[in-house]
Amino acid sequence: MVAPVSAEVTHAHPEAIAGAIAVAVAAALAARPDPPAARDFLDHVLQMTPPGQVHAGIWAARGLAHVPFAKIAVHELGNGRYTSAADTVPYALWAAARNLNDYEQAIWITASTGGDVDTTCAIVGGVVAAHVGADGIPGHWLSAREPLPAWARAETNM
Repeated sequence: MVAPVSAEVTHAHPEAIAGAIAVAVAAALAARPDPPAARDFLDHVLQMTPPGQVHAGIWAARGLAHVPFAKIAVHELGNGRYTSAADTVPYALWAAARNLNDYEQAIWITASTGGDVDTTCAIVGGVVAAHVGADGIPGHWLSAREPLPAWARAETNM
């Protein structure tokens, strides 16, 4: 698996590496044409996430998969306020799993709870975009972003 190798360059802590693995597994699941429902989605992520705090947080997120309120999830899981993978990844994966078909809603729900918003939204955005593709991102958001460098435009056709 490439996730641990890519994470250890900037995030050498074992929990950060576990978080990178969890996010990579979530993105791979989301990229499937018919990904599992939220609870099963998080079950699959748990199977590949090493034991530790991130794993325990995802287990808690799995137990909250039926809860529709982000503030309850944040109360139980954290929202990145403590800038650790254990405080960021479980909530981000809860938000992604619950909103996998709606990029805009996933981002707004994630951002509305505060904390480490740029990190949680980046995780959620990456996972959900793996499922909905560029067509699932609001057009006015795409047109308002900074232009991609030429090398990225050539690779992504965006």
